[in-house]
Amino acid sequence: MSTLTEVASGFSTRHTLPLRVELVRQLKRRRTLVMGAVLALLPFVLLIAFAIGGDPSSRDGRITLMDTATASGANFAAVNLFVSAGFLLVIPVALFCGDTVASEASWSSLRYLLAAPVPRARLLWSKLAVALGLSLAAMILLPVVALAAGTAAYGWGPLQIPTGGALDTGTATQRLALTVAYVFVSQLVTAGLAFWLSTKTDAPLGAVGGAVGLTIVGNVLDAVTALGHWRDFLPAHWQFAWADAVQPHPEWSGMIQGASISVTYAVVLFALAFRGFARKDVVS
Repeated sequence: MSTLTEVASGFSTRHTLPLRVELVRQLKRRRTLVMGAVLALLPFVLLIAFAIGGDPSSRDGRITLMDTATASGANFAAVNLFVSAGFLLVIPVALFCGDTVASEASWSSLRYLLAAPVPRARLLWSKLAVALGLSLAAMILLPVVALAAGTAAYGWGPLQIPTGGALDTGTATQRLALTVAYVFVSQLVTAGLAFWLSTKTDAPLGAVGGAVGLTIVGNVLDAVTALGHWRDFLPAHWQFAWADAVQPHPEWSGMIQGASISVTYAVVLFALAFRGFARKDVVS
């Protein structure tokens, strides 16, 4: 009896489900490895495409970021972000945040974690922190691999601006890092949707698919010009605001507004997830 009393008196919720334990568990999962491989291979797929099809060329005299893809490694990295930010980078965020709680429920291990005992808020914080960390790592992995592959293929040089001018390599690296940070913040809405749905369902694919589907709906609504200024309240409306940062004279207003909207939606969704899970009857 005295031993049990000593263990109970020394119990601390801060020591339950450490982040390193959750991180190792998630890193070992097949979907994490597959997602990392897909993102790491994308730059090489584009390299092969440019090698087969030749250098990209402008149409109707208009030069876009895609047309400068082979100008330098920095340009190639920027193009990889441009082609993936709208949809591809949504998938790892939805996968890591939507699968994290729902998968435990589908394996019938969630109730055993809570009986360990792991406080519900502690469990959610651990899983959310690891999911967001993996999402950020995925977004860093793509441009880093693209920068290395692009530099090997096209050389290390300044970032050529489609509208004219160039950014030196040091400035270009800083702007690309800022771009990655903004893309991550803009994807917090998808993370919030996926995490909230993950606490509501025992089907991981339902949470992941629901978050991706709702993100696509947002993109479709943003394309409806008849909505006018109402589109300004859609996170999708600002997803490419980072392009203003890779200019000789950057404009920050779009990125600030986009980040504010994304964070606001995300905070509300995360709060709903914690509130709902605290009252949920966990039976699986």
